[in-house]
Amino acid sequence: MSEAFCVESRRSVMPGGRGDGAFFVRRRSASVGPVSVERHTPLREVEQDEDGDEEFQDGVPFYVNRGGLPVDEATWDRMWKHVAKIHPEGEKMVQRIRGMPYLPKIPTPCVPTFQLSTLVPDRLEAIQRYTRELQYNHTGTQFFEIKKNRPLTGLMDLAREMIRESLPIKCLEAVILGIYLTNGMAGVERFPISFKTQFSGSSFRHIVLGIHYAGRFGSLGMSRREDLMFKPPVCRTLLDLVLEFEGSYRRCWHSLKKVKIGQYVSHDPHSVEQIEWKHSVLDLDRLSRDELRRELERHARDMRLKVLKGAAVPSSPTRERRKDTSSPQRSQSSPHRRNGRSERRSSGEKKATEQKSVNDVGYQIRV
Repeated sequence: MSEAFCVESRRSVMPGGRGDGAFFVRRRSASVGPVSVERHTPLREVEQDEDGDEEFQDGVPFYVNRGGLPVDEATWDRMWKHVAKIHPEGEKMVQRIRGMPYLPKIPTPCVPTFQLSTLVPDRLEAIQRYTRELQYNHTGTQFFEIKKNRPLTGLMDLAREMIRESLPIKCLEAVILGIYLTNGMAGVERFPISFKTQFSGSSFRHIVLGIHYAGRFGSLGMSRREDLMFKPPVCRTLLDLVLEFEGSYRRCWHSLKKVKIGQYVSHDPHSVEQIEWKHSVLDLDRLSRDELRRELERHARDMRLKVLKGAAVPSSPTRERRKDTSSPQRSQSSPHRRNGRSERRSSGEKKATEQKSVNDVGYQIRV
């Protein structure tokens, strides 16, 4: 199906830190033009969990589009039924929007590009602005299916699809997009941080992309709350970053219950390794502040050791390089195999002869 969805968010913040969000739903079609605009009451902060495809909040499901894009008919109808349930005007609003004869063109955000002289903090802010311009997805259906056990190369393909489609996204999609946009950024390490909070007896989950640069910690992400996504890399320790998010949640009247922190993510977009999403799982109800600090310091050391280990062990050479370096060894050893068993030498004589022949002939490339 050729239809796609775009959501434009509008927010007013009430005293006390509550966000009375409202948003306008826009529909985009390849065959027809424009847009209808409707005021909409957003869902509460419910994100996709590690293994589940749906979350339930107050009996309302949070769906994931598993059929890819363009959205198939069943997923499209299911999304509209869900919107009809949560909108004050219900089915009347849905029929009015879907009955529009034409839709206006929606601007597509531009992917940030950088000059060599652009500072890393400025690059991170530009990436966050681009993520925010994609807008938060309030439809109740996540458009891109994120399988956390996929290899990194597959997730990077999905990030390219997010950029191509330019649809609204949620927090987990923003993490994958942030990894893609920061690949190859010198001195920047990325790792996932997920949070579990409670409010009014209900549990809520959220995830951001942790950033480590120049000995400081920060984050990139997507949320309806301005202070639950981007944190500039100014926190001296990982504990400071976690406490910064805890304070942000406290201003939303949420209590932070659990934090899961993963390992550094490879900068190789073609890597087949999986992202380690939860290297450390911290239960804040069971840990004192000193214990939390020690656990986070241990996790930071583990991440640094992974970087040092990766720097000490050279990366595997490319196929062309392996072929070039192995060819002289094969060409030099072939005459020894042809001599047969009658001309066997002792290990000392053989080693000296091979060393002499390599030095005389020099490095050769077999064609």
